[in-house]
Amino acid sequence: MNNKAFQDYYPDELSHCYGCGKNNTAGHQLKSYWDGEESVAHFTPKSHHTAIPGFVYGGLVASLIDCHGTGTASAAAFKAANREMGTEPPLRFVTASLKVDYLAPTPQGIDLALRGVPVEVKDRKVVVDITVHANDILCAKGQVVAVKMPEGMQPQ
Repeated sequence: MNNKAFQDYYPDELSHCYGCGKNNTAGHQLKSYWDGEESVAHFTPKSHHTAIPGFVYGGLVASLIDCHGTGTASAAAFKAANREMGTEPPLRFVTASLKVDYLAPTPQGIDLALRGVPVEVKDRKVVVDITVHANDILCAKGQVVAVKMPEGMQPQ
């Protein structure tokens, strides 16, 4: 794996996301990397991510799937364009659709492993399937439909 996360390539003005923005010190600061043809990220929920004592709030799981999906979309778009990540213009993606299926309660305080597979990569749209495991337990799976960030969302 490359030591630099997908999100580390985002330009500073596009790095404020609560889930994955390196400039948002209050956020999750999720980091995603290639592991072969899959993307991988790890996150250990903190005590304030609790739904019921011992288990993680489902909204956290959804936000992790969301941000891992858009990060994977960006990396897959760069790969499909035969471009190095971080080159101009930036390929930044936002969520058009997020589907999450919760398959088992997600335990608190255990490293969550997210794995993403780009299943469709087009110029303006990337679809990523994602699983979330806590140890050997498949806790959730999701699909992110990510679209290239509209110009109106980019800082002026």
